[in-house]
Amino acid sequence: MSAEQQVHDGEPRDEAGARVEKAARGLLRSLGTVSRVLFEAADFGLPRSSLNALDALADGPRRVTELTAPTGLTQPRVTVVLQTLEEAGLVERRRCDEDRRSIRVRITPAGLEVLDRGRQRMAARLLDGLRERGDDPERAVAEARQAVRTLLAALEPSALD
Repeated sequence: MSAEQQVHDGEPRDEAGARVEKAARGLLRSLGTVSRVLFEAADFGLPRSSLNALDALADGPRRVTELTAPTGLTQPRVTVVLQTLEEAGLVERRRCDEDRRSIRVRITPAGLEVLDRGRQRMAARLLDGLRERGDDPERAVAEARQAVRTLLAALEPSALD
C-alpha cells in the first residue's frame, strides 16, 4: 500500500477515496452552515423539528406514521411536535376515514403562511448574499440545486420523488 493509501473499515482506500472523504467532510460542514444561516434568516419562530413536520405536510395530508421518514423523527416525537403545532393552529389532526385507528394530519392555512413567509425571508437572504458577491443568483442556485440532486440520486434516490 502506498503512503497515500489508508485503511478504512479494514479495506485499503486509494487516493481518490481519500480525496472524496476529505471533500465530503467539507461538504457536510458547508451544507450544515448553509442550512443554519437560511433557517435563522427565515425566522420561522419554530424549532427545526416543527418546521420539518410542516414542510412534510405542505404537499398534502399524511398519516402520523408517514411523517417519521421525512422529518427524521421517531413516531412518539412526531406526535409531540404535532400536538404543539396543533395548539398553535398550524396543523389539524383527524381520525382517518379508512382506518379509524390512524390519525391523518394536514397543514392549515396559518401553517402554510408560516412556511411561505419564512421561505420568502430565506430567498431574500440568499438573493442578497449572492448579489453582494456579484454572482448571478438564478444560475448559482440552479447549479447548487443540481449538485445536491446529483448527490441525493447517488445516496437516496427516493428523496428525489
